[in-house]
Amino acid sequence: MNPNARKNKANKELIIKPDRYNVAFLIMNGTYNTEFTAPFDIFQHTQYRENIKAMNVFTVANTLDPITTFEGVKILPDFDYTKNNMPSIDILVVPSAEHHLDTDLEDVVMISFVKKVDEKAKFMTSHCDGAFVLAKAGLLDTIISTTFPGDLNKYQKMFPQLNVKKNSLFVHDGKYITSAGGAKSFEASLYLCEYLYGKEVAQSLAKGLVIDWDVNKVPHFIAQ
Repeated sequence: MNPNARKNKANKELIIKPDRYNVAFLIMNGTYNTEFTAPFDIFQHTQYRENIKAMNVFTVANTLDPITTFEGVKILPDFDYTKNNMPSIDILVVPSAEHHLDTDLEDVVMISFVKKVDEKAKFMTSHCDGAFVLAKAGLLDTIISTTFPGDLNKYQKMFPQLNVKKNSLFVHDGKYITSAGGAKSFEASLYLCEYLYGKEVAQSLAKGLVIDWDVNKVPHFIAQ
C-alpha cells in the first residue's frame, strides 16, 4: 500500500449503513486486546461477504479521548455513550478489562448503559471477564453463562444466583453469548456468525483469518 493510500484509509470516516447489524464494542482503559480485536476482526470482515446482512462495527466508551488497553494500545472511541448521538445497537460486545472484577462494576453510568442497550439489542455478548459486567447489570440471572476459566469461582461467589457452566468455552442462552475469552473469543464470534449467516459464511470468515473452524470441535453449550 502506498503512503497516500494508507493515509486515506487511516482517515476514512466511520459510515453506519442502514441495512446492517449495528455492533458496538464497549471499551475502557484496561480493555484486553484479544477480547476486543478478535470479535472485531470477525465481525468487520462480514462486510466483505455477499448476500448477507453484514455488520457495522464501532467502539463506544465514556469519552472520545483515547483509551489505553491493558497492553498499551491507544484506541480512539467512535462514540461517547454518555451523549445522545449514538446509533441503535443490535449487538453489544463486552470485551474483558483489567478492572471488570472490581472498580468497573462500581461504574453506575456504564452499568446503566449496558442495561439500556439490553432492552432492544438482539444479542448481548461478552468475552472473558466481560461476563461480570453483564452479571452486574442483572442480565444473566435467569440464563446459563460462563467466563474466563480462572475466574469461574470468583464469578460464582460474586453472583451466587447465576447458573454457571464450567466446562464450556462459550455458552449461548437466549440472546446472551458468553465466552472464556482469549483465543476463544474468535470462536465464540464465529459461532454467532454461523448462527446468523450459516456454516458456509462462518467457514469463509474463518478461512480469511486462517482459523480452522468447526463448531463441533469447540466445547460449548447451547441452551434449548
